[in-house]
Amino acid sequence: MTNIIMNGCNGRMGRMITDIANKDTDVQIVAGIDAYDKVANDYPVFTNIFDCNVDADVIIDFSTASAIDDLLKYAVEKKIPVVLCTTGLTSEQLDNVQKASEKVAILKSANMSLGINTLMKILKVATEVLANRGYDIEIVEKHHNQKLDAPSGTALALADCINQVLNNEYDYTYDRSSRREKRPEKEIGISAVRGGTIVGEHEVIYAGIDEVIEIKHTAYSRAVFAKGAVDAAKYLASKETGMYNMADVLN
Repeated sequence: MTNIIMNGCNGRMGRMITDIANKDTDVQIVAGIDAYDKVANDYPVFTNIFDCNVDADVIIDFSTASAIDDLLKYAVEKKIPVVLCTTGLTSEQLDNVQKASEKVAILKSANMSLGINTLMKILKVATEVLANRGYDIEIVEKHHNQKLDAPSGTALALADCINQVLNNEYDYTYDRSSRREKRPEKEIGISAVRGGTIVGEHEVIYAGIDEVIEIKHTAYSRAVFAKGAVDAAKYLASKETGMYNMADVLN
C-alpha cells in the first residue's frame, strides 16, 4: 500500500486524484494540504504543510507555483519523494527542484498523461526526419479560461523535446506582433489559446513546401492526468534520490 499526501487536495485535480485513489486498492491518501479547507475529505487537511505530521510514502503536488518553495523544504526535511505536477515555475524554483532532487526523489512532469508522453517519442522521430529538410515547426496549445500560465508547461516540454533533437539550436517565439521580418529558420513558434472549458489540446505543426504534417493530442477529461499522477506516485515511492519523469514510469 502506497500512502500519499495530496498537496492541493481541494483543487480540481486534487479532488479528482482523491476519487481515483479511493478506487485503487494499492494506494490511499492519508493527508491533504490546501489553503481552502472547507471541503469534506476522508483524510485530515492542513492549511500549512509544516503542520502535517502524518507519515507518508510520497507526495503528489497539484497546487500553485507559489506553494512549491514550502513543499520542497518539507519534502527534504521529511525525506518524502514528490510527484511534482505544478507548472509555471520560475527559473529559481526550477533550480531549487534540481537541488532538492539531490536529497529526495522527485518526479517532475508538465503532463502526466500516457498520450502526451508517447507523443514526445513520436516528435523525436518526426523532428529527425523533417527539421533538416526545411520544415518549420509550430506548437499551438489550447486550455480553459481559468489556466494561469501561458504557454502551458506541456507546450514548453514538447518544444524542449523537439529542440533536444536539434542540439538546442532553436529559439522559442511566443509573439510576432512586435516585429516585421521573415520567419527565422531556427525558430519554434509557441501559441497559447485560452477559452471555455477546454481541458487541454496540443498540436505540433511541421510546415514544409506544399505539405503540412500535424500531430495532435487532445485530453477530454482531467482523469487522464489524475490517473498518471497516481501511477507515478506508486512508481516513485520506493525510488532513491534523483530526478525522474513520466518516461521512467512508462519504461
